[in-house]
Amino acid sequence: MSDSLTITILEGDETGQELLDQAVRVLDPEVLGLDLTLERYDLSLENRRKTGNEVVHEAARAMRESGLGVKAATVTPEGKDDVGSPNRILREEVDGKVIIRTGRRIPGVTPAAGIHFPISVVRMAVDDAYGAKQWREGGEGGEDEIAYRTEKISRATCRAVAEYAFRTAKSMGARVYGGPKWTVSPVYEGMLKEELDRAAGLNEDVQYQPVLIDALYAGLVSGAADGPLVIPALNRDGDCLSDLVLPLFGSIAGAESTLLAFHEDYSPRVAMAEAPHGTAPALQGKDVANPMAMLLANAAVLHYGAQIHGVAAAEQASRAIYEAVLEGASAGVKTADLGGSAHTSEVCDDVVSRVRTKIDVWSSLGSSR
Repeated sequence: MSDSLTITILEGDETGQELLDQAVRVLDPEVLGLDLTLERYDLSLENRRKTGNEVVHEAARAMRESGLGVKAATVTPEGKDDVGSPNRILREEVDGKVIIRTGRRIPGVTPAAGIHFPISVVRMAVDDAYGAKQWREGGEGGEDEIAYRTEKISRATCRAVAEYAFRTAKSMGARVYGGPKWTVSPVYEGMLKEELDRAAGLNEDVQYQPVLIDALYAGLVSGAADGPLVIPALNRDGDCLSDLVLPLFGSIAGAESTLLAFHEDYSPRVAMAEAPHGTAPALQGKDVANPMAMLLANAAVLHYGAQIHGVAAAEQASRAIYEAVLEGASAGVKTADLGGSAHTSEVCDDVVSRVRTKIDVWSSLGSSR
């Protein structure tokens, strides 16, 4: 088994690309002491249009081969005849089943609703409301006009969400909390509930508290998060939940998002990490956007690199980045959205310096972290 890693770098648009360019500096082999190769693919809107999305398919093939990807935010055009969403193509081609986003307390930032423990949202990556067939019938614009939508989920995706939710909870010492609205939709949403119950029976050492999605939202803002939580969710429920959970800790730009594809035993086969926010065109060229999520995306992909390829040093490098990002915030090196005054490049400079020092010190001590 090789001690080297190849990471597929998926370039994007506007501020998303600027953040990637800054954050990816932490993956310099001289900083991490790792044998890393970065293969770049230009997924900018301009190049997707120029290639008719072929560059997205090329990037997906490369990521299936490397098992690892870091993606910048990209623009999804609204026109139905345009190139559409690159994320959809990437998810389908690598057979991504689960997206995990973890909110964490950021040192020096007061969380909302008294939440201090990590909260991971484990959601479907495909199907549900996204990609559903939609149509309207009746008089256009009149009171008789009716809109329809057909959605689907699969047992396989429900099982992947349930299995990975319980595995994540076990690793975090967390409680699996929440679920869909299975009382109203016992056939459709009840399928996820069935798989959660099944996984709970196989993981009796993990605390399991199923609650309906509306009660979950109420619980998050009224004190239910009195310990680490893992929240399993349908695709759109999870999308909405992530946009609630991450700002509870200070900013949607304060945590990474990771798409996972699995082997048959639900061990990760492909991991693509990214920032969950958009391209922030209003911030482009100003060097003020928060790079934490992109920096943490690099940490996440190294963590999965250790799991997928067995490169132990990648786990140490991952921890160094996670610690450096949070230590920098604790020391006050923060962008304006977190109450600081640092520029994007200054935050990344600080993190790179801290990571370099950690790796050097750990090497001197001969210790593995």
